[in-house]
Amino acid sequence: MKDILNKIFNEIKDGNNLGEKITLVGATKFVDVEKINKAISLGLGDVGENKAQEFRDKYDSLLPCNYHFFGRLQKNKVKYLVGKVFLIHSVDSIDLISEIDKKSKALNVKTNILIEINMGEEQKGGVSFDELPTLLEDSKVYENVVIKGLMAVMENTENQTLLIENYEKLRKTYDKYKEEYNFEYLSCGMSNDYKIAIKHGSNMIRVGSLIFGSRY
Repeated sequence: MKDILNKIFNEIKDGNNLGEKITLVGATKFVDVEKINKAISLGLGDVGENKAQEFRDKYDSLLPCNYHFFGRLQKNKVKYLVGKVFLIHSVDSIDLISEIDKKSKALNVKTNILIEINMGEEQKGGVSFDELPTLLEDSKVYENVVIKGLMAVMENTENQTLLIENYEKLRKTYDKYKEEYNFEYLSCGMSNDYKIAIKHGSNMIRVGSLIFGSRY
């Protein structure tokens, strides 16, 4: 684990193609607490879960770090995250934003979120590029939710031309709204494609199996 973490840290130390700092988030779905804590002790400052209940069950046993959530999120599971997470990546509806805002108000906190963009695969969540402007505009009334950028899950494909086109389209969209909404994070790129992602605008990558090994 130490060697692969140091390898990734070295690969991202100079930032992305735009010179932006890259945040490495360890994707810890189905990874046991002991292994996660080992990674944190080796310098991994950010970890993220895909399931709200798994996040809830692990939270009290994890070493201090920035905690992320990037799985499908139901409104009744928001309570497990608010006040504990650094960033929720997978927000894709005004109803979900409203619920996060409501729970955040109750705890007197502000919750950072990313809007997930659907890259064309029906089985995945996210809003379309066309739906994004309306969602961003409608979100302005929610004072306890802070939109920090965009997130996407790319199609699992060997077609690098398609991947590059998608990353460039995503970055172009991010830049379009970056100033108005004070975006900081474009979360895309995983174990199989993070190098391509950072060459084409990603500044936050979610890496799981490469760090922790296969979980299945």
